[in-house]
Amino acid sequence: MKAAVVTDFTRPLEIQHRVIPRPAAHQVLVRMEASGLCHTDIHAAAGDWPVKPNPPFVPGHEGIGIVEDLGEQVGHINVGDRVAIAWLGEACGHCDHCVSGWETLCLKQRNSGYSVDGSFSEYAVAHGDYVVKVPDGLDPLDAAPLTCAGVTTYKAVKVSGAGPGKRVLISGIGGLGHLALQYARIAGAETVAVDVTDDKLRLAHELGADHVIDARSQDVAESVRRLGGADVAIGLAVSNASLRAAYGSLRRHGTLVLVALPAGGTLELPVFEHVLEGKSVIGSIVGTRQDLAEVFQLHRLGRTRVIREQRRLKEVNEAIEDILAGRVTARLVFDFR
Repeated sequence: MKAAVVTDFTRPLEIQHRVIPRPAAHQVLVRMEASGLCHTDIHAAAGDWPVKPNPPFVPGHEGIGIVEDLGEQVGHINVGDRVAIAWLGEACGHCDHCVSGWETLCLKQRNSGYSVDGSFSEYAVAHGDYVVKVPDGLDPLDAAPLTCAGVTTYKAVKVSGAGPGKRVLISGIGGLGHLALQYARIAGAETVAVDVTDDKLRLAHELGADHVIDARSQDVAESVRRLGGADVAIGLAVSNASLRAAYGSLRRHGTLVLVALPAGGTLELPVFEHVLEGKSVIGSIVGTRQDLAEVFQLHRLGRTRVIREQRRLKEVNEAIEDILAGRVTARLVFDFR
């Protein structure tokens, strides 16, 4: 099989020929149909974060494919099922986080494309308990971005308290942001979309944002405060400045939800204002297997649109360059078919 491999944090990914892996007793072997390119994959390939993966490794955690083989301990998945390989490769299943519905906070978790090989390959093995079945009728090229971009922003909107009567700022209308905007609208919120590129600002209008702010020419915090301030701001742009602007847009008792992870990201808070105005800053990690099932169901019902472009795996380095240069409107998806 062919796989895109990180051999060194300072070098481009290599397309290598590898032996198709065999599933262990608890694993499934998946023939990949599609895999989205997430900014996390780019951070992983560059070794940007404090806890680094160990080269050589295969990135990818938005993988969709067909189960072709399975280990003897796997009883709820069948050969021929279409499944998703998500960021949460596995967790312990027994700690207080796992048993209380917060498996994504498990200290013993292993992550696809980071601590275990991921989905940038023609075949991949994954833990049978942590793949998620994809409903019939979902295009694999749509399902791939939903597996991380979708479930991550769905969870962020869910924990933010967004709902009718709330004004929600989405900072960054890209692969994650275009889905976050849709989930905030599904929740019934008034939406404010912020970006710095013409294509993404047009996309925000197209997806029904109530207000659209061009951060190149407008002061985001001041513009949102003129609307009455944001009850919720969801930070999706990989930029410290965008996070500061999102915080500045909050009204009293507002909540900033941090999702993007800029390399070396920091946010300095004005303590006096923060306390007197009753503001909150929370972090939101990717959603659980149940959250992903809900995301797939919403898409199956026609409630969301996935804006994507197709690429081939051999174009992985060019795809990364396009994302870093801001030449991609929403999500890039590698098509293995």
